[in-house]
Amino acid sequence: MHNTYIYILCMAAVTYLIRVLPLTLIRKPIKNKTVRSFLYYVPYVTLAVMTFPAIVESTDYAIAGVLAFIAALVLAYFGKSLLFVAVSSCVVVFVTELLIRLFC
Repeated sequence: MHNTYIYILCMAAVTYLIRVLPLTLIRKPIKNKTVRSFLYYVPYVTLAVMTFPAIVESTDYAIAGVLAFIAALVLAYFGKSLLFVAVSSCVVVFVTELLIRLFC
């Protein structure tokens, strides 16, 4: 009843159009500051929207994910390296879940 090839074709067409239409319709450089600012931040917002739920839901307890996220934000704000931030976040999750399991 469902044809997988039709789904793949529709998905390919939509993906292709999303990437090709801006290249064909917008030929001149974008000079509007608001639009340029919006386009500059789109990748960061998209990454944040996809990453934050994964951080919270990938742990056994959501509070461990939230605490690791806060620790990562603080460490990144103070200019620590990516490796240090990632390892520290993992340690925060491990210790938080260990404490929750011990005391609850």
